[in-house]
Amino acid sequence: PILYSYFRSSCSWRVRIALALKGIAYDVVPVNLLKDGGQQFSAEFKAVNPMQQVPALKIDGITLSQSLAIIHYLEDTRPNPRLLPQDPKKRAQVRMITDHIVSGIQPLQNLSILKQMGEKKMEWAQNCIVSGFQALEQILQHTAGRYCMGDEVSMADLCLVPQVYNAERFKVDMGPYPTITRINKALLELEAFKVSHPSQQPDTPAEL
Repeated sequence: PILYSYFRSSCSWRVRIALALKGIAYDVVPVNLLKDGGQQFSAEFKAVNPMQQVPALKIDGITLSQSLAIIHYLEDTRPNPRLLPQDPKKRAQVRMITDHIVSGIQPLQNLSILKQMGEKKMEWAQNCIVSGFQALEQILQHTAGRYCMGDEVSMADLCLVPQVYNAERFKVDMGPYPTITRINKALLELEAFKVSHPSQQPDTPAEL
C-alpha cells in the first residue's frame, strides 16, 4: 500500500492510525499542502485524487480518497481489530460521533477555509471547534468508557485525537471538555496513536 499523506493533516492521521492498529505496512508519499503553492494541486497528484486532498491510499489494486471511505474499506477487508462495534446501537453511536467530527467540525477549520478567512482565521477556527466540542462533550458523557465508545478503540477515536491536536494548535481552552481531554490522553498512550502522530512522520519538519 502507498499512502499519500501530509504530516499535520488530521484526515491523513486518521488513516495512519487505522493502518497502524490493523498492522498494515505501507509506504508514504508526502504531499506538502503549503510548499510550492500546495503540492496537492500538481497535475501528478490530481491524477491520484481529483479532489486534490490528502489522504489517498493505493491498496489492493484500487486508489481510495476520503479518510472514512478508506477506513471503512480497511474494516471490511481486514476486520481485526474491529473499529466498529457489532452491536447496531453502539455502531450507530460510533458513526454519529465520527460524523460529528468529520462533517461538523474539521471541514469548517481546514486549510482551504482558513485561507479565505484571512486575519480572522484563528478566531474562526476557535469558534468552529468550541461549538463542536460543546456538543461532543455532552455526547461522550453518555457513550464513553476509557475511549469514545466504552473500552474498545473505535473509528470515533481515530477522529477525536487529530481534532484535539487541531484544537491545541488553535489555542482552544480545553478546560470545559474534561471527557474529551481524558479520552484523548488515554488514546495517546497507545502505540498506534504514537507512531502515527504528526511529530513522527517522514515529512515532519526538523523543528517539530
